[in-house]
Amino acid sequence: MPVPWFLLSLALGPSPMVFSLERIVGPQNAARCSPGLSCHLREGDMLCMPGSIVSALEPVLVPTHLQTELVLRCHQETDCDLCVSVAVHLAVHGHWEEPGDKEQFGRATDPELEEHKNASLQAHVVLSFQAYPTSRCVLLEVQVLAALLQPGQPVGSVVFDCFEAALGAEVRIWSYTQPRYQKELNFTQQLPDCSGLEVRDSIQSCSERRERKRETGGETGNINSHMCFNQASPGFRTSNLSIPGQRFIHCATTALPWLNVSTDGEDVHLLLDVSEEQHFGISLYWNQTQGSKTHRWHRNLTGPQTITLNHTDLVSCLCIQVWPLEPDSVRTSICPFKSDHRARRNVWRAAQLQLLPPRGWRLNAPCSLPAEATLCWQAPSGGPCQPLVPPLYRENVTVNKYLEFPLLKGHPNLCVQVSSWEKLELQECLWSDLLGPLKDDILLVETRGPQDNSSLCALEPSGCTPLLSRASTRAARLGKQLLQDLKSGQCMKLWDDDQGALWACPMDKYIHQRWALVWLACLLFVAVLFLLLLLLKKDHVKGWLRLLKEDVRSGAVLRARAALLLYSADDAGFERLVGALASALCQLPLRVVVDLWSRREVSAQGPLAWFHAQRLQTLQEGGMVVLLFSPGAVALCREWLQDGAPPPGEHSPHDAFAASLSCVLPDFLQGRALGRYVGAYFDSLLCPDAVPALFRAGPVLALPSQLPDFLRALQGPDAPGPWRLADMAEQVSQALQPALDSCLRPPGTEETGLEMGPELENRT
Repeated sequence: MPVPWFLLSLALGPSPMVFSLERIVGPQNAARCSPGLSCHLREGDMLCMPGSIVSALEPVLVPTHLQTELVLRCHQETDCDLCVSVAVHLAVHGHWEEPGDKEQFGRATDPELEEHKNASLQAHVVLSFQAYPTSRCVLLEVQVLAALLQPGQPVGSVVFDCFEAALGAEVRIWSYTQPRYQKELNFTQQLPDCSGLEVRDSIQSCSERRERKRETGGETGNINSHMCFNQASPGFRTSNLSIPGQRFIHCATTALPWLNVSTDGEDVHLLLDVSEEQHFGISLYWNQTQGSKTHRWHRNLTGPQTITLNHTDLVSCLCIQVWPLEPDSVRTSICPFKSDHRARRNVWRAAQLQLLPPRGWRLNAPCSLPAEATLCWQAPSGGPCQPLVPPLYRENVTVNKYLEFPLLKGHPNLCVQVSSWEKLELQECLWSDLLGPLKDDILLVETRGPQDNSSLCALEPSGCTPLLSRASTRAARLGKQLLQDLKSGQCMKLWDDDQGALWACPMDKYIHQRWALVWLACLLFVAVLFLLLLLLKKDHVKGWLRLLKEDVRSGAVLRARAALLLYSADDAGFERLVGALASALCQLPLRVVVDLWSRREVSAQGPLAWFHAQRLQTLQEGGMVVLLFSPGAVALCREWLQDGAPPPGEHSPHDAFAASLSCVLPDFLQGRALGRYVGAYFDSLLCPDAVPALFRAGPVLALPSQLPDFLRALQGPDAPGPWRLADMAEQVSQALQPALDSCLRPPGTEETGLEMGPELENRT
């Protein structure tokens, strides 16, 4: 007869008596329940996560109190372990809603009452047990008919056999339901040692202690403070650790780390409750298929410690191992996430499909998964991937193992679907990275029957459409063409066996033909419409074309390249010549900047500041700075090169050329002139050798003889062709000729004054 703990503790007292315990044979755990209840023990331990308290919308079963009993779990006649059997007493929590007015409901409520009587209540009861070095959680499923229940009344109990624990150990037990409707039940209890139980010949640690006492002739001390293990059997069992074929002798003078797992929102905490300054090791590893281990993390720490893991790091095969840092220490291993739904979901998130050419593939995952795989066809227009079952079959998948497709060739539209319990978990088009993006091909499925009978259909979103059918689908409309493509060898065979074959036929040419007809129709319509406009509204069309031409010209002006002209104002005739050149360049088009048209800004800002601003803007826009050399400009350059800058006030206040030399010369001296500056001179006013050698680092062109090259340099990459440049050069030459002739007249016949109107004076 099992002994309840509270009777056992009263009986032991200061002078403990000796009690015998019931024996349970075999290592299997079991669940049993009182009459009227049905119960089932979920296989394997679970992760202890009580969660928050939720409100019960209907009556539910909840635990009301716990009762424990001590038993012996025996593997052999003299090889037993102390075990704790836990009974959970249950009651109904909540009330059923009853109809308030029977006359109002009448007979209409009879089916509902009958359904209520036949209904049943279910509960998932969790038992959490901790007794160093063991930590376990089990799940009991309990069910009872609602007709047998009364709110607030006990309904019976369910018993779990049993939790193994060490003699003299302190155990902690919790009980709650999932989901949790009330505060969990919990208590802490101290187990008796060898002296209070008639187990000395059954538990080897007690028999060994008695032998040592007989040999030494005295007491060896309390087993709680000093426990020695001497195991010569084929395996030494402690917290799921087995060391086969070894004789293990260990005196636990230092307690092993107490490991507990708890959750806090998105984090998981590993609580290691050990004494201060105790050194221990902890290792996290993946317990993968066929017993292989992949170590993920290892530390040597000093207790107590709390290690926090992110929920994304949890996988179902993640195990934790802890041990004291001392010789021949016992290692405790626990794999608490086997049944955790988040851990299983993380395994699928970490899983990846890998293509292994030519026809192999592999499912890479940290843990083993129950999975099936099949091929599917993904259309480039989107939509779900269509499984190729039949004619192909589903295949069971072993993770991290080489598998082979039953294919002759790969195709970008072929994808792999991996499902678990008929739920799609993973899909990837493995060949798209190797063979390019999805193609607009259509998949033909050939099904072969007896006596060489075969049929062809095209796989479409609506299903497999027979080619020679009257359906209003693309494959039905192009059925004859697709058959011709298949016979002429334009389709690629992907799979072939006795049951059928798969063919991928390109559809690009049919799509191009359709769009070509559409474009041709659109162009024909536009041409007809334009001719009608010309015939009906001839004058209006002319005006519209004129406005369009002006808009194009104005847009070209807005996009014109900038040219900053720098010159020395030798005399009025030369200024007139510069003005004619600037006006001619504006018609090309070019955006010309010259101080001759900006006298007000030059006077307000000063020549140097004005030149700085215009040079910076011109170069930022990708324009060119033009240096027009004349006898006066050459004299200024030589004066700068020989004696430095002239004193202020020596030249005209509007002479930007003299002011600009302080910025222009450094660019030429440092080799930054090419691509920014272009030099020019009028060949009838200056000989080529007169230009200082320093300024010949860039192009120096004669005008008007080298006008095409000059215009090409100003317009840069956007310069027109040679014929167009020749026409433009001819226009500029004709505009320059009167002013150039005026400069060449004798001084007595030269016209006085500058022919500049107000529009040129104010032009910028």
